[in-house]
Amino acid sequence: MNKTAIVGIQGLPAQYGGFETLAENLITHRHSPDIAYTIYCSAQDYPRRLSSYQGADLKYIPFLHANGIQSIPYDILSLIHCILKGYDTLLILGVSGCIFLPLLRLFYRKKLIVNIDGLEHKRDKWGKFAKWFLRVSEAMAVKYADTIIADNKGIQEYVMETYHKPSVLITYGGDHVIRHVDEEKQLALLQEKGLSRKEYAIAVCRIEPENNCHIILDAFAHTRQQLVFIGNWNRSPYGTHLKEKYSCYANIRIMDSIYDLDTLYTLRQNARLYLHGHSAGGTNPSLVEAMFFGIPILAYDVAYNRHTTCNQAAYFSNSQQLQKLLEQPEPDGQSMLKIARQHYLWNPIVEQYESTILT
Repeated sequence: MNKTAIVGIQGLPAQYGGFETLAENLITHRHSPDIAYTIYCSAQDYPRRLSSYQGADLKYIPFLHANGIQSIPYDILSLIHCILKGYDTLLILGVSGCIFLPLLRLFYRKKLIVNIDGLEHKRDKWGKFAKWFLRVSEAMAVKYADTIIADNKGIQEYVMETYHKPSVLITYGGDHVIRHVDEEKQLALLQEKGLSRKEYAIAVCRIEPENNCHIILDAFAHTRQQLVFIGNWNRSPYGTHLKEKYSCYANIRIMDSIYDLDTLYTLRQNARLYLHGHSAGGTNPSLVEAMFFGIPILAYDVAYNRHTTCNQAAYFSNSQQLQKLLEQPEPDGQSMLKIARQHYLWNPIVEQYESTILT
């Protein structure tokens, strides 16, 4: 039995976030009976603390949240606890705590796997010191890990070009978003929101500059087409400024984050197209999830998004380009669904993770 610890997430059951969803699906879609998982969770983020979940043991780190600046000591404390427990494999999701790996390797000689995520040091939300710190942590991850996981071909190419080290390509799944919501309930939810089926575009993301929310909003401010934009608008000056500026437009519906899965499913399922503005990161969860709805996708023009959509979406780099795309015939949404079914199903992705852990 391979005792595997997963470090770097808020915890389980998954509440929000790509890595949390990944960890949950590793547990719920497991194929191998030869892996026993332990998940490290934030006690601050889980007032109700389960001892186990779907067959995985849960361990809680006190006093610290798993996000923001606290993610660094949170991950390091989790890794110290892992040393004491002597797991056969450590799977670290993200690089926040990887600055600790040189010390970890003095005491831990077993298998170490790191999913480096989406080049966190390139995100605009971080200051100079934080970017430097994250870049060093990334370098430590690549140097000391036995296996680096990249979730996108663009990330895989970056690791090879920057560090001259191969990585394993394992993408992110999205089929967990498909659920059954009966027709009557969907119509009622749309009516409640004042929306009509297939008459609006939708965007769902964290409201951050590198997600180019301002470009999407500016483009729709110059059209009469309806936009529903869902996100955490009140978490930053960037978000509150955009909310104030664009809330007055009759065709733009700015909505706060939605955690009710039936409501979120209904809004995505009945949209006529999906807007994806992410410019940082690898295979972005919200893009993969949107592909499973079989609707046209207009995505920001970076290599990661082109790799994810196999160059079959439509792409923009600024507001003017997006406005032109909105005036043209929409790309084929069914091609997005076909690609999603070929590349982003959880079952084969979990098999890849299990193979990486066990070999």
